[in-house]
Amino acid sequence: MLSYYLRLAVGSLRRNKTVTALMIAAIGLGIGACMTMLTVLHVMSADPIPGSSAMLFHPQVEPRDAESAGKDAEPPDQLAWSDAMNLLREGRPGQQAAMSAGRVVLHAPGGERSASFVDTRFTTPGFFSLFDVPFLDGHGWSDDDEEKRARVVVLGQHLAERLFGNAKEAVGRSVRLGDADFRVIGVIRRWQPVPLFYDIGRGAYAQTEDIFMPLHTAVDLHIRNAGSVICWGDNATLDRDSMATSNECVWLQLWVRLDTPAQVEAYRHFLVNYSREQKALGRFTLAPNVRLRNVTEWLEYNRVVPGGVQLQALLAVGFLLVCMVNTVALMLVKFTRRSAELSVRRAMGARKLDVFMQLLVEAAIVGVSGGAIGLALAHAGLWIVRQQPSDYASFARMDVPMLLSSVALAVAASLAAAVFPAWRTCRLPPALAIKIQ
Repeated sequence: MLSYYLRLAVGSLRRNKTVTALMIAAIGLGIGACMTMLTVLHVMSADPIPGSSAMLFHPQVEPRDAESAGKDAEPPDQLAWSDAMNLLREGRPGQQAAMSAGRVVLHAPGGERSASFVDTRFTTPGFFSLFDVPFLDGHGWSDDDEEKRARVVVLGQHLAERLFGNAKEAVGRSVRLGDADFRVIGVIRRWQPVPLFYDIGRGAYAQTEDIFMPLHTAVDLHIRNAGSVICWGDNATLDRDSMATSNECVWLQLWVRLDTPAQVEAYRHFLVNYSREQKALGRFTLAPNVRLRNVTEWLEYNRVVPGGVQLQALLAVGFLLVCMVNTVALMLVKFTRRSAELSVRRAMGARKLDVFMQLLVEAAIVGVSGGAIGLALAHAGLWIVRQQPSDYASFARMDVPMLLSSVALAVAASLAAAVFPAWRTCRLPPALAIKIQ
């Protein structure tokens, strides 16, 4: 029966080429505009670490005095060195990591003239297991390496290929960073969480770093960080070389894995007790003010999806609805003109449902055709988005789920647009329709 409906639908569409083209164009334009913005919104609001986002938490404590904190109800987004080290030492071994962004001068094998700044992540050993970072070769450093200030690094695949030709040949080689030589112990595969949840300060849609270095080694060598730094108090300093000893500057991010609600609650109590201890020691002056957000909550708190993008997505959906209204009008005209033909079929024994399904199949063909045009327009729209200077622009690409969603949305839109015209056409009594004609 379906093949019979398809033959009837194709024949009908061919007989009314102008109306058919207008319907397909209306659906295609609506789908193209809608899927362009929905894809951008999908990329910007995606889960950056599926399967773990509900178990990775970002602790915050309030180290400032009343004057420095002002009316801000939220504690700083980052931690001072002493707080980060205390929480690492007393927290959950093997399931946490402290980190900061940095930039180092990389002297490529070509010599001094080929030196360049490279984005670097100063972090503790738990970073790689905590975030399920995929290794192409080698491994990360150990707790012992961290304590001994070992001069080892992990490279990103792109940088390893640039330096050594073959990324798998990088492990065991030496690279010069600043004034020191470092041994490469691992190479990670291309890895890009979107958004870059673990350090929003770098930019929610920034590229991952090319070099990963032990945090204590970076501090010991006085390699300056390039991340966000906030200081307060009369003795506060923005001298980045002294931040490791300052209690009045926050510049480190800390992430911890908590697998169960009980662990989350226990860690929250741990943060409160830690704040009370620091207040008793005279470091903190305010009552405990802590936050513990998982990845999803952290991204929502930082509003990583700009309101302008959400508004554009709503406008694109509105444009699709306008196109659907136009398609309803075109289908109503087209189906009404065929009332005599459909009435003859009814008179020969076809049920209302049979005619209704025939018209819906015809609409589905329009939807598939419009979806194909919409996909082409959406890809063109995403290419235009990628030319924009926005930090998220390079990620505006349609993945397989969004590709399938485009076709499904086009078919659904055309079927929805056809329901009223098809229902109205089927209600017309066959004898009256033939007499009118």
